[in-house]
Amino acid sequence: MASSSSSFASLPAQFDVLVIGGGAAGLYSALCLPATLQVGLITKDTLSVSASDWAQGGIAAAIAPDDAPELHIADTLNAGAGLCEVEAVEVLVRLAGECIQNLTQMGVAFDRKDDRLAMTLEAAHSRRRVLHAADTTGRAVVTTLTAQVLKRDNIHVFNQALALALWIHEGECRGVQIVYGQQLSWVHAKAVVLATGGGGQIYSQTTNPAASTGDGVAMAWRAGAQLRDLEFMQFHPTALTKAGAPRFLISEAVRGEGAHLVDSTGRRFAFDYHPDGELAPRDVVSRAIFSHLQKTPNESFVYLDLRVIDPERVQYRFPNIIRKCQKWAGIDVFTTPIPVSPAAHYWMGGIVTNLDSQTTIQRLYAVGENASTGVHGANRLASNSLLECLVFGAQLKELSPEPQTALSTHPTPDSSSFEGLIDIATDVDWLHQHRLAIGQLVWKSAGISREADQMKIALEQLGHWQTTFDTLPLTQAMSSLRTHTTHNLKSQLTIDTLRLWTETRNLLAVATLVIKSALFRTESRGGHYRSDYPDTEPHWQTHTLINELNWKKSEPLNKQAT
Repeated sequence: MASSSSSFASLPAQFDVLVIGGGAAGLYSALCLPATLQVGLITKDTLSVSASDWAQGGIAAAIAPDDAPELHIADTLNAGAGLCEVEAVEVLVRLAGECIQNLTQMGVAFDRKDDRLAMTLEAAHSRRRVLHAADTTGRAVVTTLTAQVLKRDNIHVFNQALALALWIHEGECRGVQIVYGQQLSWVHAKAVVLATGGGGQIYSQTTNPAASTGDGVAMAWRAGAQLRDLEFMQFHPTALTKAGAPRFLISEAVRGEGAHLVDSTGRRFAFDYHPDGELAPRDVVSRAIFSHLQKTPNESFVYLDLRVIDPERVQYRFPNIIRKCQKWAGIDVFTTPIPVSPAAHYWMGGIVTNLDSQTTIQRLYAVGENASTGVHGANRLASNSLLECLVFGAQLKELSPEPQTALSTHPTPDSSSFEGLIDIATDVDWLHQHRLAIGQLVWKSAGISREADQMKIALEQLGHWQTTFDTLPLTQAMSSLRTHTTHNLKSQLTIDTLRLWTETRNLLAVATLVIKSALFRTESRGGHYRSDYPDTEPHWQTHTLINELNWKKSEPLNKQAT
């Protein structure tokens, strides 16, 4: 049986493959890798703490009798606003049925209607094609995948292990720097898979868990991998908005089942902005709410009214939403509309990968939200995200990393590190304050509506914070560590402290990259809206490519749906 370590036994010095991330992308990737490979699965929390586990809506798959892959492809391309890679979308859609069958065989209990899998409708889909397990589909998938992982002799799970950096040697990825227990060490691998999820925590208002700090994107960027389309952040229109309550996502499936989006007067205002009203694409609905609230400055939220849906249907489809609204906001959804407003939800951009999930660095792969496969374009179609995790995780099933050339250096113990580390408490206070401040700054300057002057001010502020971060005693101590050395950490330097430092470092980097990308794209498209450039421009039907500190356009994309 695979190990799920919590006692902090020593971390092996070498694996065939290291998978960083314990959500659906990491779990499914690990399961799809050949059983002959020794796999290390690294997660900074535990396997159940990820955005996948929070996913409510479901998984899109064109498998119903009245549906067809061509329709799903067309819907995905339409939502993507001209920036989808058609070949990647075709792979996503045409392999969906195989992945759903695999999940069902593993034991995922999707809802059924009579003898068939039940399907629901979500925004911008032309058919009912979203499979679900009540309103906790992500949890159902992750729980099943976790059980499968723990059965595998070749997969070794390390909870509360923190990945800091990629080990790059002669242009190849050779492993990862990891903090585990009280040791900081470099772990060698023939291949590394980044599956760390998104970066929603750069925004103060987000549906993402606290762990979503853009770790994989930040590590890949520092290692020299190419990034793409980081300006495209999807803002989910309906997050619970109540003082003292988490920004709990109210699934799009609620609107798919017929819930009305109304203002304080009870009017369905979304039709003022799009003929599809509540079922318009997410970016449209989010901007509709944002614009409507701008006209009513004394109000900070609108309402999602489930009272128009049959109560038995609500009870059957949304038991978790019923419980969470009652627990966190004291709201009975059968009698009271839910107060909602937009929040950062899903990052369309990420690390550039090909159809085999390989990045621009040899032996480095990326799967899930931290990857840019090209399937989402400028705006992800609802319920394509879990599907992407599965389909592109499955591309690793034939991975057979070749032996590497011998390394000139190997990890060696060093117990004399951090001698100069004195004032951890002051550093920790600064890190806590500025982790919060980053989210507030980016929400204000590069949220649902963006314009150049505010983004430039934000970049200047981020630059000042970066300078201060670089001079912190903890940062100086980390920078002084000898390369490829195993360090025993002193008692005052806990994994929690290093996690706070690492995540703040990554948030600073990712926030800067996102805002620079948003400044670079002088148009509005999909999840990126510029109030100073409100139109979609044909000459911007290109990807934003980032190599090190250089931003450039890709070749124009002129492909259309097949």
